[in-house]
Amino acid sequence: MAALYRKYRPRAFRDLVGQAQIKEIFGNAGRQDKLAHAYVFYGSRGTGKTTVARLVAKLANCTARDHVHAEGEPCNTCAACAAIDEGRAMDVIEIDAASNRGIDEIRDLRESIRVAPSSFVYKVFIVDEAHMLTGPAWNALLKTLEEPPPRTIIILATTEYEKIPATIASRSQRFHFRKIPMTELVSKLKDIIVAEHFTITDDAVELIAAASEGGMRDAQSLLDQACSTGAAVDLAVVESLVGKVGFRRIAQFADAVVKNDAALALRALHEVRAVGGNVLDVCKELIAYLRRTLALRMDTSLQELYKDELTKEELAAVMAHSAAINPQSTIALLKALIMAYGEMRYSPFPHIPLEVSFIEHLGKK
Repeated sequence: MAALYRKYRPRAFRDLVGQAQIKEIFGNAGRQDKLAHAYVFYGSRGTGKTTVARLVAKLANCTARDHVHAEGEPCNTCAACAAIDEGRAMDVIEIDAASNRGIDEIRDLRESIRVAPSSFVYKVFIVDEAHMLTGPAWNALLKTLEEPPPRTIIILATTEYEKIPATIASRSQRFHFRKIPMTELVSKLKDIIVAEHFTITDDAVELIAAASEGGMRDAQSLLDQACSTGAAVDLAVVESLVGKVGFRRIAQFADAVVKNDAALALRALHEVRAVGGNVLDVCKELIAYLRRTLALRMDTSLQELYKDELTKEELAAVMAHSAAINPQSTIALLKALIMAYGEMRYSPFPHIPLEVSFIEHLGKK
């Protein structure tokens, strides 16, 4: 059985989750037959860089040109589209720069680029993890980008754009793949859950989306792993799987902060430890939560930005806590938690710095 991230890999630009601007630009490029000879795709892992590179290869080589010009999408039925989807297209060459990073490999690539496509209209080279290439390798590739052969497209994909030489980037069209908003991740995961007949609670799905940090591939892999037993999956299962605590648990700690109740915070921490939860993650997530509440207290318009990071229920909880907190005491606790986090990372008793922060800063009049 195929992994979920492979089974549900987008086969057309309209299937992409997030990246609305990228979908629009390539849709227009397909309708107008205006594809560039070189691209740099950069952004966080799992946001669709390699997927879009393959879609560009289909867009360039789809034989149903009337469909492409009308829809700005590959037809997904012709022989070229099928070959690319199945990974057997001889004229679409994918290279992992992490293991093929030297000048010899790039010289081989240059020789291959000079050869005309064997069966497609365009020869497409997709270089993944491009930031791993060596200096001499970049120099060897630069000449090719300066004088690209006809019917050739080179796509560089990277998670570390700052390592791409300016001389390379300036000769390419650059696209930033942003992290996928939380709400869109949850929506896509729920579509998959319905299609696969999984049984999983909403709060467990939300934790999977949060743990993926804006990456669809990570979210689908976590969902696959969580539901692999075939049994019903709840929040506790996902918490033990990813080593993170769910939003509702962090909201319990925020309740303690609002109520200035050290005992409530200590009980919540004990519950996390009793089920084997990661107390370091508790501290990290609580810092992020309190940071949001303080920011919203200063400027409520920030809620528009947080809509991409939180579900409606989560945003409502953050706003409620924001209205109820004492800013000065919360700032003092936040500073203490940041110091505690540094101590916890190297302590044989990581829960103690967190407990001391609660005791020192909560319960005071």
